[in-house]
Amino acid sequence: MEGIQNPVVVSRSVEEVFSDFRGRRAGLLKALSTDVRKFYHECDPDKENLCLYGLPNETWEVNLPVDEVPPELPEPALGINFARDGMPEKDWISLVAVHCDSWLISVAFYFGARFGFGKSERKRLFQMINDLPTIFEVITGNAKQSKDQSANHNTSRSKPRQSESQTKASKTSPPPREDDDSGDDEEDDEQGAVCGACGDNHDDFWICCDACEKWFHGKCVKITPAKAEHIKHYKCPTCSTNKKIKA
Repeated sequence: MEGIQNPVVVSRSVEEVFSDFRGRRAGLLKALSTDVRKFYHECDPDKENLCLYGLPNETWEVNLPVDEVPPELPEPALGINFARDGMPEKDWISLVAVHCDSWLISVAFYFGARFGFGKSERKRLFQMINDLPTIFEVITGNAKQSKDQSANHNTSRSKPRQSESQTKASKTSPPPREDDDSGDDEEDDEQGAVCGACGDNHDDFWICCDACEKWFHGKCVKITPAKAEHIKHYKCPTCSTNKKIKA
């Protein structure tokens, strides 16, 4: 969807626009989670105004804003590097995450307008987007699913001491999905537990960080089931990095 020429409007479906959204979102989540150290160093405050771009192929890049006026696509927040050293790193990452969410929405609905989506198509696109937790929710651990995960994780720690094999099985079992029949909040029924790196909840091999208690797909943090068998206390990339910085 990159490279749309002004004179020609090519019809696209809601599913194609949503696929573009998910690809860009996945790239931004990588920048702010598993690739956060690389992202941090690329946002040098001594450089010119920099932007964080999520690309449809699930990658990301930090670059200068485009020279076109007006730009071909809505531009992400400008000058994110200038604020990097002016606040705690965690707060800065959270701020960037909020701007990323805003940018993703603007790009998706730019495409919606560009491709002539009607009311029903715009509503469907928004619903598909809204079914996913925001980047801010994933990065800060505020996605609703994480509450039940933490509760279950803490409950398991208060039980009598288990054998090592039982503990490993618990740590690498998929996090529980919500089964709320109260009907008070429709969102609670729409999603299951989410990965702290990619934000998705598809079935896969999972591992839980013993420091922040977030769940991750093994492939997102490069941990295989075989490797997990030899890990007594797992720390995700973010928690491992934070420990090194404090040291």
